[in-house]
Amino acid sequence: MTRIVVAAAIIDEMSAKLLLAQRNYPPEVAGLWELPGGKVEDGETWQAALEREIAEELGMTIEAGQQFGAAVGLSVELELVALRARPVGGAPRALDHAALRWVDAAGLRAMADAGELVPADTTWLEDLLELLA
Repeated sequence: MTRIVVAAAIIDEMSAKLLLAQRNYPPEVAGLWELPGGKVEDGETWQAALEREIAEELGMTIEAGQQFGAAVGLSVELELVALRARPVGGAPRALDHAALRWVDAAGLRAMADAGELVPADTTWLEDLLELLA
């Protein structure tokens, strides 16, 4: 059975910026930037899992929305899906990442062009740029 990993496109609508987190591990993606998230536990909805993971990893509260873009196969056991999310409480802190960064559409495009995003998340680049427009 495939296990789902959820990723959050946390967008501050006032500034039209997206929150990215810098990976600490595993070595092949350490230092790269990603949409934060984590694994869905048995009995959880994707939205509940994402809200829990963001609280654990970033110390903030979000409201998880609907999936956007196509799912990405990470391995035979793992599938990555992205959900739109909006911040609703607390300032994000890098509790499980090296750093955090808010980026606008131009900054996101520049990071993608420079190869600074985890490969799986680049699948959603055009979708993310549309969300930030």
